[in-house]
Amino acid sequence: MKTTFKTVRATMLAAPLAVTAGVASAGGLSEPVEAPAPIPVAPAPVPVATGTDWTGFYAGGQLGFGELDAELGDADALADDESGLLFGAHAGYLYDFGSLVLGGELDIDGSDIEPELDPAIAADTFALDTVTRAKLLLGYDAGRFLPYLTGGVAQARTSSDVDAVDGDGDGVCGGVGVKSLLSGSCMIGGEVLQHQFDDYVTDGLDVEATTGTLRASFRF
Repeated sequence: MKTTFKTVRATMLAAPLAVTAGVASAGGLSEPVEAPAPIPVAPAPVPVATGTDWTGFYAGGQLGFGELDAELGDADALADDESGLLFGAHAGYLYDFGSLVLGGELDIDGSDIEPELDPAIAADTFALDTVTRAKLLLGYDAGRFLPYLTGGVAQARTSSDVDAVDGDGDGVCGGVGVKSLLSGSCMIGGEVLQHQFDDYVTDGLDVEATTGTLRASFRF
């Protein structure tokens, strides 16, 4: 009888311990809760600067300043270097290859330059009536700016009562310039050119001219 009582008592004491152990064991076997994987966030797009397309025809006008010098043989043909106002028009075409821009341009300038001849030649003056040019342009596409080199052929026309400087002559020109795009259709810029006319009208008469102009153009 005592043995049976002890057995029952031991069983009653062991039951809660078993339940507790089972609960602890069940809790230990449960899978750990995993944190959600981070969602990848795409980086913000980096703005890319878009280049300017300079391709197309353009036309406009220019206003500037010119200086003239001339020699007859080894002697000065002018009493002094003469300068004055220039005004004219231009038209051209550009083609944009990406970084490089090629083009061609025709322009004409009138002037109020009237140099005085050296008295050893004649006591008179002559007028630089016009300078006409046909040029090639090689530029660099710098966005809304286009710095460029230019060169080509030129023709000057002068008028005077002195036959030695009355007429026209062909020469070459070259220089630098820059264009700036204000909008889709408007450009402004500047250009400096050096001209050389050898044997102008008369053999041995060499004429040099330097011009600088501000230019405004319309693209179409």
